[in-house]
Amino acid sequence: MGAQGLIAAFTAGAATLAGGRALVHWGIRRGLAAPRVPHHTEPGALGLAFETLRIDTENGKSLHAWFIPGPARAAVADADAATAAAREEAENPPAAAPAVLVMHGWGGNAALMLPLARPLHEAGYATLFVDARCHGASDDDSFASLPRFAEDTEHAFAWLSAREGVDPARIALLGHSVGAGAVLFAASRTPQVAAVVSVAAFSHPAAMMRRWLATKRIPEKPIGRYILDYVQKTIGHRFDDIAPVTTIARIRRPVLLVHGADDEVVPIDEAMQIYAMRGDTPVELMTLTGDHESFADLEHHMGRLVGFLDRSIAPR
Repeated sequence: MGAQGLIAAFTAGAATLAGGRALVHWGIRRGLAAPRVPHHTEPGALGLAFETLRIDTENGKSLHAWFIPGPARAAVADADAATAAAREEAENPPAAAPAVLVMHGWGGNAALMLPLARPLHEAGYATLFVDARCHGASDDDSFASLPRFAEDTEHAFAWLSAREGVDPARIALLGHSVGAGAVLFAASRTPQVAAVVSVAAFSHPAAMMRRWLATKRIPEKPIGRYILDYVQKTIGHRFDDIAPVTTIARIRRPVLLVHGADDEVVPIDEAMQIYAMRGDTPVELMTLTGDHESFADLEHHMGRLVGFLDRSIAPR
């Protein structure tokens, strides 16, 4: 529904309170609903071994995810050497691998984040690529939101922590856009998270919502304010409480803020705002050439990202 539809719905709501409110709320939810984009590829296309999973989350829903284990030990051709290697591994099991949980952004999916898969794999990390509810191949729910992205992240983190071969003390969260805000929120209330990589996070949901209202030519007074209030009531959280400028200072683990210098969806000034509010949290700021889809450009700067992860949850 476009701006004219929302304005018409709002006008109808003012004329007929009970039925009109329901129409307005339907229009808001429809206008804000994330598009569901199907997967265009999978990890196997990159030559990576992987498992396709369903992970339980809130409201009796389940998430689609791909788990890519860390690099296996090199195969041994000689039979005697292979036997010796097997005996050595039995006596000295390999250390559990560090891992990275990857969450996409609004209207995205796990497949869009796969450019990060091979570099992380080659650096020694297991990875879990997750579709949030209402996205990719995960279940639908009544609505999607930053807090629900965070809930999905937390359930996926719990699954990954229990996975054999993964070190639960060395798991990082990586998210893009709304997913970045979600991993920051999740890490602020999940102290077991070892590190966080935030890619193109907005500083405050209200600022992002106001930009959306402006693109739809919806006036802030009175319609815009009504929409913001309704969204906060619907998601069950005040924007101030879930904003990255708030949650960043609650995290006690290393955080890497990644942002594209040419981002027009979320201006780079917002990354500076988050960084300024870090408090005692150990935060690094990494700026790239590129726009809001900077995770694609990030593929060419993986050395810097892996360096951060190695310092924070280095493979043993």
